Amino acid sequence: MRRYELTVIFPMEEDQHKAGRDLLHSDLQANGIEIEKTDELGERDLAYEIKKRKRGRYVLLVIKSDPAKITALDRIFKLNANLLKFLFVRIEE
Repeated sequence: MRRYELTVIFPMEEDQHKAGRDLLHSDLQANGIEIEKTDELGERDLAYEIKKRKRGRYVLLVIKSDPAKITALDRIFKLNANLLKFLFVRIEE
């Protein structure tokens, strides 16, 4: 199992943020991924417009997963309309 940082940008609206966060956690648990740490980084301006939005809510998660599951999650997260952007970064040991 490798450690990854997962950075996610959610929409500003409270209902979309909550729905996206709940769906994100359920997708991670369904794939057997362990969440070590979750940090709410707050609301920030985006460098460029994403889906016609200029602000978003940032969340940083530290997870443990097999590399094959990361590619599967990438496909699942692309279909989630409540996520503006996401990025997986491997943490070097």
